[in-house]
Amino acid sequence: MKKTHLYIFIIGLLPLLSCSGSGSDGDDVYTPVPASLSIPQLFGQKLIAPVIPTDNPLTEEGIALGKKLFFDKRLSGDNTQSCASCHKPANAFTDDTQFSDGIDGLFGTRNSMPLFNLAWNFNERFAWDGKELGLERQALEPVKNPIEMHSNWTTVSNKLQQDSEYPTLFQQAFGTSTIDSTLITKAIAQFERTLISGNSKFDRYLLGNAQLTPQELNGFNVFMDEDRGDCFHCHGSDNNPLWTDNDFHNNGLDTTFSDLGLGAVTGDPNDNGKFRSPSLRNLAFTAPYMHDGRFATLEEVINHYSEGLKVSPTIDPLMKKVNQGGVQLTPQDKADLKAFLLTLTDHEFVNNPAFQN
Repeated sequence: MKKTHLYIFIIGLLPLLSCSGSGSDGDDVYTPVPASLSIPQLFGQKLIAPVIPTDNPLTEEGIALGKKLFFDKRLSGDNTQSCASCHKPANAFTDDTQFSDGIDGLFGTRNSMPLFNLAWNFNERFAWDGKELGLERQALEPVKNPIEMHSNWTTVSNKLQQDSEYPTLFQQAFGTSTIDSTLITKAIAQFERTLISGNSKFDRYLLGNAQLTPQELNGFNVFMDEDRGDCFHCHGSDNNPLWTDNDFHNNGLDTTFSDLGLGAVTGDPNDNGKFRSPSLRNLAFTAPYMHDGRFATLEEVINHYSEGLKVSPTIDPLMKKVNQGGVQLTPQDKADLKAFLLTLTDHEFVNNPAFQN
């Protein structure tokens, strides 16, 4: 072969070499498409950008795979429950019962937490008691929990490996068709990071695109007033559209604790009875309330802070009026506070087709 012909042959071969190859397990290389979060305008103005783990970057393929896994009942021991069974899109990705039942009909002692705006949880502690360090790790526990999905990751991985679609989907998302718990939870975490809620009436009001009623405006003032509601220290403000500080507090629910909360995780008695402050977004969808779902209505929640606070050794200093039982709101302020809280409802979020099965 002449040198000229050989040169042309090699040049023609280069595109083929650059577009194909084999991964670590011998499969063809596929480059996933990078994806980014859809950041609401208000979040861009008020919050720093989320930090995405370098070992789990967002891709279109990873997010799509995570969504499929989130709704797949084969993650449970008897193929009857998925992540979405206890984190329902219509309920802002929580449950509408006090305690979700597992596949064996057993109940825990915690209310299912709603899932949205998780990408801005910068302390990286998840669950009511902060026991899960990182969103990827958080997804590991429910599958093997005997009162939840009651399976094990070897069984789940094997079930998905036998599926006609999943090996290819994992190959496209992660460059390998070998399925394991690490890649499953990475995909689920990618999907969960896209669950962003930022289009409530109050969001639109802050952007100049909606008006509040006098009752709603007074309710916001009650929320922000240290002598009335005094809610903003733990639950955000017009400058913190997450409507939570993502921290842990003893908010005066009990005098003694059957559930130690953060204290059981850290082993520090000073943390006993402390639980995560949940976001106040989407309260219209997330009843019942508190870590144990003890309050069925928003009225009960407001009454607790108004006249139901209980003294305990670890009561949060922010509960400044605990010795008076609470902030002692008037009936009108209670009604107005509820009206304001409902302006944090994001109907677009619970109806977003990107988040539905």
